[in-house]
Amino acid sequence: MWLTIATPPTRSLDQLDAVMGATAPEGLRARYACQADGDFRIIAVWDSKEHADRFFREVLGPVLARVLGPEPAGAPAMTGMEVLREFIPAVAG
Repeated sequence: MWLTIATPPTRSLDQLDAVMGATAPEGLRARYACQADGDFRIIAVWDSKEHADRFFREVLGPVLARVLGPEPAGAPAMTGMEVLREFIPAVAG
């Protein structure tokens, strides 16, 4: 499993919704939108690093260009890391 934290070049929640809703990436397990220090952050959990790399390389650029215009205000900054363990809370019964 692979986790990414990206800072997209979106400036409004409407833009973020348009980017996030434009595609259902292959290998994506979950995606969360947050805000920190005035910037949006997208935390995504992927089946593999290869799935995330393919999305950032082949899919995201055209989606950003379609939603934000041909020259969005910067490329998304992205950090990726391997998930070592997944902890799922037990359901009380």
